[in-house]
Amino acid sequence: MLKERFIPLMIPDIQQQDIDALTDVLRSGMLIQGKKVEEFEHSIANYLNVKHAIAISNGTATLHLALLAYGIGKGDEVIVPAFSYIATANVVELVGATPIFVDIDRSTFNINTDLLELAITSKTKAIIPVHEFGLACNISEICEIAKKHELIVIEDAACALGAKENDRFAGTFGQIGSFSFHPRKAITSGEGGMLVTNDDDLAKKIRILRNHGIDMIDGKMEFVDAGYNYRMTDFQAALVHSQLKRLPDILDYKRGLSEIYFEDLGSNANLSLPYAAANKVHTWQSFHILLNDTIDRDQFFIKMNEHQIGVNYGAQCMPSQIFFKKKYKLNVEAMFPNALNAYKQGVVLPLYEKLNSDDLHYIAATINSLLT
Repeated sequence: MLKERFIPLMIPDIQQQDIDALTDVLRSGMLIQGKKVEEFEHSIANYLNVKHAIAISNGTATLHLALLAYGIGKGDEVIVPAFSYIATANVVELVGATPIFVDIDRSTFNINTDLLELAITSKTKAIIPVHEFGLACNISEICEIAKKHELIVIEDAACALGAKENDRFAGTFGQIGSFSFHPRKAITSGEGGMLVTNDDDLAKKIRILRNHGIDMIDGKMEFVDAGYNYRMTDFQAALVHSQLKRLPDILDYKRGLSEIYFEDLGSNANLSLPYAAANKVHTWQSFHILLNDTIDRDQFFIKMNEHQIGVNYGAQCMPSQIFFKKKYKLNVEAMFPNALNAYKQGVVLPLYEKLNSDDLHYIAATINSLLT
């Protein structure tokens, strides 16, 4: 039986207190980066137990600033997973460096650490590991490899606010961590991001770069660098800060929903379910399944939409995209088989606070009926 209402892939759970926080700022007339941004930064720093949290205009800009702050540019190489949202590789291109793609582990969708050292050369300056879909990658191992080779670790934790490895938050292992508050994340400011670090000098550099290169010297505003306008507005900060207060409950609820998928889909031989090790805390930003190679994924999308269910693919096999394919001419099928499979056969299912158990059972029952 079809649902009377369409179930979108994602709807942010904006509640009245969030709207009130936003409208208070709008009425104040103080809209750009100010007190509300500082309050939000302080709360994120406390939540993650880091010294510095710097609010940025969006998640892509956070990675861009991190690379710029370290002076990474032309002639440098930066290792990235082959499977991620395209921004992870785009920012490397934007600073003039070269992204070096590494295939993923098929069960976790995170970078395969067994292949990491094979990608390191004398030109390698940094690694951007991604905590894909909210599952912490093997970040401790990555940091050990980076330390051995004197490399910078810039954690792309866009989907992973609240994720952990061995009781430590994702985004706090490397020299710097990046978060996103896009509407598909657990808490949202519409657009927005955050960089976190324990490095005082790095934090100061980023604060200067995000605001037109401005520094205060002897009480005067001076332009000390060619900076950017990567500021977060106060109304964005107020909106997302209000949601931060209920983040633990949001993540608990999403974990409960994920268990329904595991129970209802666990016996379906035509798909593979995501995997999380016992020492990881998953945020379930996305519930990403893999269809068997015999299934036409795009036709599956159409059928799911006909049953009033919104689905999509989860991330890109970045070296297979037109820009990177033309520029680097890599043998994607041979070099990145797992990333390519995750891109071509991957499906993200709805998983958010506005859904209930009946919705999840209906989605799972529909999948089981279509994949028999």
